[in-house]
Amino acid sequence: MATVKTLSKGQIVIPAEMRKKYHIKPGVKIQIMEYGGIIYLIPPVEDSVKAACGILPSKPSLSERLLKERKGEFRQ
Repeated sequence: MATVKTLSKGQIVIPAEMRKKYHIKPGVKIQIMEYGGIIYLIPPVEDSVKAACGILPSKPSLSERLLKERKGEFRQ
């Protein structure tokens, strides 16, 4: 985890290692989001759907649970 200081205008400097890793160059727009007291900086991605694949865990399978619950409804 890197620690950065805020500058007089509220700016921060993203460490060079992270800029290279996430392809952040001058003029690139970064999304900023706050949730639960945490500020997130979200780097741009070329294909947001592809980038999101694999984020959610495969287990427990919510679709399997839903199908089991629905099967139970019809048996009553």
